[in-house]
Amino acid sequence: MEKGRTLYVRIDRQTERKDGTQKDLDEHLAYVRNIAKERYFVGGGFENVAGGMCLFEAGSFEEAQEISQNDPLIKNGFFKCELFKWSALVTSEDMD
Repeated sequence: MEKGRTLYVRIDRQTERKDGTQKDLDEHLAYVRNIAKERYFVGGGFENVAGGMCLFEAGSFEEAQEISQNDPLIKNGFFKCELFKWSALVTSEDMD
């Protein structure tokens, strides 16, 4: 990863809606895997709280919002998300 690269961080937190099924999770995973085919993307769930995060590339904040809001888990109200524009300042490549 290059220093100065702009990415977007999405933090997901579970809502009070608890009627999700395996199908809902499968739709979410299919959606994010499809996004990951098109751009830099890394994501996963937290182990100590109900939620997760992803770090991904988008052309603009608006595009990042659209990507986030179209995720089936967000769209169907199982999770809510916060979105942040993020720039890499230190990378492991800096450590010589």
